[in-house]
Amino acid sequence: MDNQNQHNLSAMMADFENACRRAELKLTHQRLEIYRELALADDHPSAEMVYNRVIVRLSTISLDTVYRTLATLEKHGLITRVQTLDSQARFEAKMIRHHHAVCRNCGKITDFIWDSFDEALVPNEVSGWGEVVKRNAILEGICRGCSGKIGR
Repeated sequence: MDNQNQHNLSAMMADFENACRRAELKLTHQRLEIYRELALADDHPSAEMVYNRVIVRLSTISLDTVYRTLATLEKHGLITRVQTLDSQARFEAKMIRHHHAVCRNCGKITDFIWDSFDEALVPNEVSGWGEVVKRNAILEGICRGCSGKIGR
């Protein structure tokens, strides 16, 4: 890990620890390791993927603990569940405003920024609905890696 990534991880971990204290959540070793794994990941891992990565460092952790921890962290707004095409939940610690492109073939999720979408006026059909607090765009398609494999 280069110095910039190490600095980013340190900052994310410090922010996480402060957020846990504000939410009155105990800073357990399991929570710290699970969050650390999400902070390092760029592939939006599932609970099973997080478990398989964390168990290498924490041999006593259970899959149930990973599921419960992810649910707790999501409930407190410390991580985000990423919408996908399949029923398996995927997670991320990246809390800056961004959107996702999902490959229908391999399931790869790519983050992107879409300022014009985020700043656009809400359509008239929902302008009187209430307060919009979050915008989330999910683009579905076939990634470049898969398009060559399936002849597109």
